Amino acid sequence: MAISMSSSQREDQRSPSPEGKQIFILSGQSNMAGRGGVTDHSKRWDGVIPPECQPHPSILRLNAHLRWEAAQEPLHADIDTRKTCGVGPGMSFANAVRERLGSVGLVPCAVGGTAIREWARGEHLYENMTRRAAAAVKEGGEVKALLWYQGESDTLSHHDAEAYQGNMETLIRHVREDLQVPMLPIIQVAIASGEKENLEKVREAQLGMDLPNVVCVDAKGLALKADHLHLTTEAQVKLGRMLADAYLSHFVTSSRSSSSS
Repeated sequence: MAISMSSSQREDQRSPSPEGKQIFILSGQSNMAGRGGVTDHSKRWDGVIPPECQPHPSILRLNAHLRWEAAQEPLHADIDTRKTCGVGPGMSFANAVRERLGSVGLVPCAVGGTAIREWARGEHLYENMTRRAAAAVKEGGEVKALLWYQGESDTLSHHDAEAYQGNMETLIRHVREDLQVPMLPIIQVAIASGEKENLEKVREAQLGMDLPNVVCVDAKGLALKADHLHLTTEAQVKLGRMLADAYLSHFVTSSRSSSSS
């Protein structure tokens, strides 16, 4: 059952110390920023927060002013400011990994309607993402992964779809160089929507990318809203869990299994 949280309840959330947190960059376009619960006709968010997306004292977000605060939906409200933001995958991801990781820091960077060429090194979106990631570690903690959900805009033209794989591989290389994390885990989402004539070309690039520490989860089959573009709230919750499963299974060693062996 979904729960709507009052403003007083939000204010009661306590922010943990930023020291020692496990930091995750949330980047891409609208389905990462979150449109779950945003009604297509009124462009308003319904304010409904599923249990899996509820705030928790061990989950922080880096706000637009580069300050840590208690994380709550919508995570991208002060980042993707030209559109109405709702539920995305970030909070369900964080709640799914926090018991294994402890303090989790989320760095929202996604902006709706953006093509991958707009995320190239030197472009505003890329520079803002790396600036925010650098600011996130100043008080302690470590960037553990980039969660990337983008590509719908690149289905709008055959040229962009054809160039997607090369552009994504370059983006990964540049992010790792600029954050000085040579093997930074990248978990990308294979898109579930877009222009049909180019959709499979982008998905092929995402699902077939063969780079170290790069894994992909597939959004195909997750429920879409009536606009046939954005994931529903329920689908975003599922996607967050999928991202968490991918991170924990590929990049986290179980201390229990290690100690028992």
